[in-house]
Formats: sequence, C-alpha cells, structure tokens
Amino acid sequence: MNQNIASADWLVIALYGLGLLFMAAWLSRSQEDREDYYVGGRAMGAWPVGLSIMATQCSTNSILGAPAFVAFSLGGGLVWLQYELAVPLAMIVLMLFVMPLFRHLQLVSVYAYLERRFDLGTRLTLSALFQFVRAFATAVTVYSISLVIELITGLSFTASVLLLGAFTIFYDVLGGIRGVIYSDVLQLLILAGMLLLVAVYLVDDGGGLGAVWQQFDSERRQVLDFSHHGFGDGQTFAFWPMLFGGLFLYVSYYGCDQSQVQRQLSTRDIDTTNNALLINGLLRFPLVMLYCFVGVGIAVHATTNPEFTASLPTRDGTPEYNLAVPLYMINALPVGLVGLSLVALFAAAMSSLDSVLNSLSATTMEDFVRRFSHTDWSARRELIYSRAITAAWGGITLVMAFFVGDVAPTVLEAINKIGSLANGPILAVFALGFLTRKTAGWQAVTGLLLGMTGNALLWLYLPQVSWLWWNVIGFLLTFGIGVSLAIVQPLASSSAQDTSIGRIRTYLREEARYNWYTRSVWLLAWFVLLAGLLVVIGLL
Repeated sequence: MNQNIASADWLVIALYGLGLLFMAAWLSRSQEDREDYYVGGRAMGAWPVGLSIMATQCSTNSILGAPAFVAFSLGGGLVWLQYELAVPLAMIVLMLFVMPLFRHLQLVSVYAYLERRFDLGTRLTLSALFQFVRAFATAVTVYSISLVIELITGLSFTASVLLLGAFTIFYDVLGGIRGVIYSDVLQLLILAGMLLLVAVYLVDDGGGLGAVWQQFDSERRQVLDFSHHGFGDGQTFAFWPMLFGGLFLYVSYYGCDQSQVQRQLSTRDIDTTNNALLINGLLRFPLVMLYCFVGVGIAVHATTNPEFTASLPTRDGTPEYNLAVPLYMINALPVGLVGLSLVALFAAAMSSLDSVLNSLSATTMEDFVRRFSHTDWSARRELIYSRAITAAWGGITLVMAFFVGDVAPTVLEAINKIGSLANGPILAVFALGFLTRKTAGWQAVTGLLLGMTGNALLWLYLPQVSWLWWNVIGFLLTFGIGVSLAIVQPLASSSAQDTSIGRIRTYLREEARYNWYTRSVWLLAWFVLLAGLLVVIGLL
C-alpha cells in the first residue's frame, strides 16, 4: 500500500508539526509551578476543556476502527451508535455526584482522594494500576498508528515511531496541560473537518446521499438491537449491554481516570467543569455519527469498486480493513489535502498520546515522588521534575512500542476488553468512598482484585457473555464484596462524612452559580432525542 506522498503534502505535515512546537513553546512561558503544568493554574475555560475531553477519546483506533466496524466487521454496522446513548447519562452522574467533590478538594491526582477517604495503600494501588494499563495501552497505540504511517508513506517503522513520538513528547513536555488542551482543540477541528470532507467525497462518489444509503447493506443499517441481551447469547453489541455497560464504563473513564479527570480539574470553578462535561455530552454523538457515516460510505465504495478492497494490505490472507479510510483519503483527495488528511490521523493519535503522557507524569509526581519526598522543593524545581517525568514516560512508551509487535494485532481488540475488565471495579472503589462510611481501604482493594478476577474468569470461560457487561458485573462484585467485608469488620472511624453523597450535593449547592439539577435535564432530553433519532434511522 505504500503511496508516493507529494512534496506539498509533506510540507503541510511539517508546517503542522512546527506549529504545534511553536504553540507549546509559547504556552510554556506562563508556567511557574507544577499546578500550572498539570492543571493549568486552574484557569481553563469550558470550551477548550470540553473539546479536549472529546478529542482524547477520539483516538486513531476509533477513527480507523469504527468505520471498519460499520463497513466490514462480522456482526458490525450502525449498532455502534447505541454505545453513545450512555454518554449523556454518564455526564449527568459526573456533574451531580462526582466532580463537585474533586473540585472542592482541589486535587491534582484523582487518586489523592482515595488516601483522604481510605489510606495511602489504596491510593498507590489505584495509581499504579492506572500507570501500568495506560502505559501498555499507549505503547500499543503508538505501535498501531506507526504501522499505519509506515504502510501509507513508505517510511520505516522506526522513523514512523519517532515522527509521531518526538513531536508529541516535545510539545507535551513544554506545553503541559495547556499545550495538551489547546493542541487537542486544534487536532479535533482538523479531524472533524477532514472526516466531513471525506464524507462529502464518498457521497459524491456514491451518486448522492439517498443512493449511498440505499446501497448500504440493510442488515448493517439496523441501529437498535433489542432482540438480544448479551448474557450468553454471543451477541456483544446488543442494546442493553451497550447502554448499561457503556454507562458504567463512561462514568469510570470520565470520573476516575486521571487522563480525563485532570483536564476537568484545570477549570476555574465547578460551573466551568460541568459546562465542559455538558459540551462533551452534547457534541460527542454528532462526531461519532460522522465517522460512522464515513464507514457507510466506505462500505458502498468497496462494494461498487472491488479493486479498492483488493488493494488493501493483508495479514494472514485477510484484508486490513482498518486501513480503508486512509487508503481512500490518499486515492480520492487532491495534493495538499492528502497531507492534511494524514495530519488528521496523526492528530487522532497525538490527542490520546499527549493526554496519557501528561497524566502519567502527574500521577507519578503527585502519588509517588512528592508523596514520599521530605524535601521542601521550590516551585521551579517541581516544574523541572514534572517536565523530566513527562519526557521519561514518553521515552518508555516509545521503547515499549518496539516490543509489542508480536501481540499488538490481537491486543488491539483485547485492550478494549481490558478496559472493561478494570473500569467497573475501579469505579466501585470510588463509589465505596462516596456511599459508605465504614469501609476500610483493604476491603475496597480486596473487592477490586476479586472484581477484576471475576471479569477475567468471564473472559476465559464464558466468552458468550458480552464484555460490555463486565463493566456492570465488575462494579457489583467489587462493591458487594467491599460492603460485605465492612459489615463483618467495620471501620472504627472514617473521614467518609466529608466525602459522602450528601456532602457532595452540599458542595454543589454552595459552590455552583447555576442549578445543575435543572441543566442535567438538558442532557436527559438529549438522550431521549438521540434514542428517537436512532429509531428513525433504523426505519429508513
């Protein structure tokens, strides 16, 4: 699939990279201490943070994998859109019951809350788990996108890794969270613009919107699957596991994962944080629908142009469908826009990579280095250490990318399952802090380990149970075990009264200028509207 990329396209890519570096250098001038570096001095606005939250989850795997799922995957199609119904509901939970506490506590690392509620061991366990999973997943992401760069540009794999990693690490080290957020905004705008352009080209190639839709496989048009439940019927992507599994996954990801919570903590107040979540809850569905529609167009293009599918690289005799979108971009777009399309793919990878590196640095600095240091550091020294740790994590993930080749092709699917294996139990640990008063740290951690073990057993011995349900099952196991152990051996005293749901609601009433209970109704109405839209799409 190696393509000859024109000089003008390479110029576009180079200008984009230089622009990012210039922006990072400019933003670095305002950094004076680690809080500037990690949470932007808690002065970020709602729109950049909200768009950054969207960009972080819109990774290269999503941009390449979702269209491939819609167009080619067995059992695939527009059923993926069911997943997005959970996002507005998750934002309501976060706005009302999670972020008011984290904002009130002025956290840098979300895992610091666990020490305040439980103990140091609980904090370190969850922080270390986050660092391990995220570092491994990031290495696989770097590997996969570098493989794409190698295939479509002809660059060596090593050069592709360095091209992607060097730029990302450099602007991340300099720019800190401000650089991450503002680069995410730029990258999201480029990505959305290019996806829209590709969609226009696909519609034109297919003879118009109506013709494209009519040529799309009728089975793949079905959006809502109420006929299956995912409990042993072998149907992973049914409505109920995607809604409830997605709800628990998104609450955990957006509310308990440092890479997401950190940017929410960078806002000026709780209203700004919640406005950012509101923006994500309202705009994420249109973005996902856009790249799913690109999948519809790709499916029709592949059907009417058999040579297109034949030109895809193969692995073990199977076409690499994840490369369908970049192949179409290169073949269909004019010189200059090809370079911009490659920038869009880079942007999708960078928006995830930069967030992870900054959050890995933040947890390492806050949960381990500063926590165990007895030295009274200056603000300047803390800033230098923070940048050095970011660079170190960048180097670690790039090196790891060279050693995941043997497992990456299968791990790409497994990584999604690993997230579902751990997200529910992690959320349950935080919920034990919010909802109980007598649960000890060791009881919560025991529940976490047994909850993840339960999910692992489902993975190994009951594969016919949808992995989306693991988010719910893992939560219930962890929470139930934690509560049961607390009943048998309750904690004598706890600071839980300061972190209970009642106290969180008090923080929201006292510190917010807006009525977020009323505003959450907007998201609930949006959920109902989207559900109705999916019903209509299924009837077309």
